[in-house]
Amino acid sequence: MNKLIGFTHASAELHEDIMTCQMCAPHLPLAPKPIIQFNPAARILIAGQAPGLRAHQSGRPFDDASGDRLRDWLGLSPAQFYDPQLLAILPMGFCYPGKGPSGDNPPYKECATTWRRPLLKQLSQLSLTLVIGQYALAYHVGAHKGSLTEQVRQQALDETTLILPHPSPRNNIWLKKNPWFELVILPALKQKVQLAISV
Repeated sequence: MNKLIGFTHASAELHEDIMTCQMCAPHLPLAPKPIIQFNPAARILIAGQAPGLRAHQSGRPFDDASGDRLRDWLGLSPAQFYDPQLLAILPMGFCYPGKGPSGDNPPYKECATTWRRPLLKQLSQLSLTLVIGQYALAYHVGAHKGSLTEQVRQQALDETTLILPHPSPRNNIWLKKNPWFELVILPALKQKVQLAISV
């Protein structure tokens, strides 16, 4: 199949196992529907939290206002963003976890422990990881001090990993309170993204 161009036999089997996973079915509010974007040739990894309801309905990650803002932050067109040979999108949970008291529920841990590690090992061409939100931060960066805001502000614009706030409209107030993000972080982010996809 076209979407499996560049896959080894092992990576194709792994992808199929993930797409048919039913492991969390008893805990999910809707039928399992893993939403990822993956190709071993991807240059950039977007590590987020879990698909929202819109993504569950459409079958596409970041298929909402958050995705529009994220694409703007990255300086990418929808065609570039949804090219799996450029971007891998592997949230901490692959299925929509349902609504909680203040937004979506946390991602179920089974995805990270069962599927993410072998998927990440397949990303042999990766040059940039974008970490979005506290769950991805804990997984990819490890123990940290201070709030997510402090982590975003204080990062030294690492060559291979960048920490971002969630692009959700829920964060409009945060963006207004922290103008340095758009003035300092975003220009550097766009530059690193262009460098990663042009190599």
